[in-house]
Amino acid sequence: MSVIVHSELLRKLPKAELHCHLDGSVRPETLIELGREYHRPMPRRTPEELAAYMRVDDARRLEDYLARFDVTLSVMQTAEALERIAYELAIDAARDGVRYIEVRYAPVLNIRDGLSLGAAVEAPLRGLARAERDGGAIGRVLVCGIRTMTPEQSLELAELAVAYRHRGVVGFDLAGGEEGNPASLHQAAFQYAHSHDLACTCHAGEGAGAASVRDAVHICGANRIGHATRLYEDESLAQYVNDRRIALEICLTSNVQTHAVDSYEDHPLRRYYARGMNVVLNTDNRLMSGTTLTDEYLHAARALGFTFDELAEIAINGFASAFIPWEERERLIANARSEIAMLRGGAAA
Repeated sequence: MSVIVHSELLRKLPKAELHCHLDGSVRPETLIELGREYHRPMPRRTPEELAAYMRVDDARRLEDYLARFDVTLSVMQTAEALERIAYELAIDAARDGVRYIEVRYAPVLNIRDGLSLGAAVEAPLRGLARAERDGGAIGRVLVCGIRTMTPEQSLELAELAVAYRHRGVVGFDLAGGEEGNPASLHQAAFQYAHSHDLACTCHAGEGAGAASVRDAVHICGANRIGHATRLYEDESLAQYVNDRRIALEICLTSNVQTHAVDSYEDHPLRRYYARGMNVVLNTDNRLMSGTTLTDEYLHAARALGFTFDELAEIAINGFASAFIPWEERERLIANARSEIAMLRGGAAA
């Protein structure tokens, strides 16, 4: 008997979130409260108005989408704010059926008011640990370098990530405007992370073509690819990525917003899945995309025809592709499979 896919079923589906930006996932009411506390004016007065403003529906390209982060970053310059925002994100994720979440951000963007880089890492880690104790999702951190910054700054951030790799940081990432800013310029940062046994992901194939993914895979040695929306343009590379089970961190809504694709229906997720690629669904930015992980699964079902069983497989991919030790992933996978079996039985009853 087939299982009818609906939002409540997908909310209960145990999920892992591997691509979620801390500074893109702040509660609107928290933004307003922190803006008032730190004397940072917000562009709208009420949480509802601010949520609507922060959702990016007018971007012409990726860089337009990224401009909204100036608002959130304006209040993310203290340890207290960073801890609170990380805590609330993990709590909100758990309510959305997320059992494990990797939260990524660039600490170098959170030190404008004098916070040290170390303090900018420790604060979100405290928030995630406290949320886990309070029933939130298990949370870990990815430290991001920024493509538009210097390779030396990226190396410093990779060194920072390694310094905290036994304290909750599980990976290094490269984010930011992709076009004209090749990942290969930041190769030293990736080499440093890899040489210290730290896993790496890299935004690629979102704001630029498949050549950007090739850069991330072959020059930077990325273990996962953020977005990979245009990977299909290079058949040989797509086969290489598939053969090595390199996970693709798919973000449907933000890809529509940044015009990486024209619509949900045009997204290559279905063709990637059909050829057996290791795909994982993610929110990217809960605030700027006005989305939850349940919403992203629902878009896959409605626009691309994914069944419950297929979405359950994608959910398992998320746990299997996490950057935590394999033994921990095995436990999460076993628990998820047990929950999925009960959901399938209840839905078919």
